[in-house]
Amino acid sequence: MTVLALLLAMVMLLWAGVLLAFAGPLVARWREPVLRHPVLIVESDDWGAGPLSQADALIRLSGLLQRIRDRNGRPAVMTLGIVLEVPDGARIAASRFTEYHALTLADERFEAVRMAMQAGIEAGVFAPQLHGQCHYWPPALLATARKEAAVRDWLAAPEPAATEALPSPLQSRWVDASDLPSRALPTAAIEQAVAVETATYRAVLGRLPQVAVATTFIWSEAVEAAWARSGIDVVVTPGQRATCRDAAGRPGCVDASMLSGERSRAGQTYLVRDVYFEPTLGHTPQRLADGLKTRTRQGRACLVETHRFNFLLAADASLAVLEAGLNAALAACPNVRFLTPLELAHAIEKRDPAWIEGRLRRRLAVWRVRLDEVPRFRRMARLSGLALPLAWLGRSA
Repeated sequence: MTVLALLLAMVMLLWAGVLLAFAGPLVARWREPVLRHPVLIVESDDWGAGPLSQADALIRLSGLLQRIRDRNGRPAVMTLGIVLEVPDGARIAASRFTEYHALTLADERFEAVRMAMQAGIEAGVFAPQLHGQCHYWPPALLATARKEAAVRDWLAAPEPAATEALPSPLQSRWVDASDLPSRALPTAAIEQAVAVETATYRAVLGRLPQVAVATTFIWSEAVEAAWARSGIDVVVTPGQRATCRDAAGRPGCVDASMLSGERSRAGQTYLVRDVYFEPTLGHTPQRLADGLKTRTRQGRACLVETHRFNFLLAADASLAVLEAGLNAALAACPNVRFLTPLELAHAIEKRDPAWIEGRLRRRLAVWRVRLDEVPRFRRMARLSGLALPLAWLGRSA
């Protein structure tokens, strides 16, 4: 009996050691809110200033989204990550690339784009959020144009430009990527830029932005602080914050990771967008449905990332895949609810019992599912035998 007690004590100590070794991520996933319902939000970036063909794309998207409704009759929601300006190519070329000039979304050339956006907002299918004054850092763009002919030609184009054609490092707004690895921007420059973009957003859309998503998901704590001072309450993330472009031009210098519902130091609520859905890259409707099912098992909202280029380059095919994906999601999770990111963040902040699970057994079961994503924990749990009691938690819902 003493031997059995000793063995049991050793096993319990071993399990305690494993849990302590991973205490940080395990506790974070316990604290992360568990949603009572499946939630699906399609997040689409890069809309606004740019190709004039966006107007037709937005009208078609609005019609598609209005046809697809959840069990409460609410139409599917797509966020519009809005870009507020593109280069004024003629004026920049006239300055011999020594001066930057902008063509803003308020320009009369974008009237049809603005009207299509506003019609979708009023129909309840578009949720605007701040993507940036521009999809680049203007001084970095000018510096690169003076040494690279392709960027110079892009910058001088007479028609409103598509920023998707820029080299990827230059599409990051909150670093200077004219040389790699990128350089951080001065805090004063960040603060001034955020003040300008939020004021421009209000002038164009009639309201201050409350949700922001950084271009190429590269931003910094200084950007978050400036956003907070300008009224941004919610920051959409990929689950980590990259703050630079490395020597190869890839996102790097990760200085923070986050889960949905966690707060920034400036007080904003983080949301995590981590289901990637680009029809022109070959992603199928099932990818969207599978993403929703996985996030639902994890007690999380499914925030789906897609981009404007899908609906400009191959509009018919991309619209068909999106529609099929949304219908597949409804079939996979008939109780799915369509929300905006702001509504989701407010429900999390208030711990609204209509949306946030409070039952212990359900929370334990969801926590068990989330543990599988913690690096190395699953292997250590299996080797130590801890996987057995954890498996019981997974069946306890």
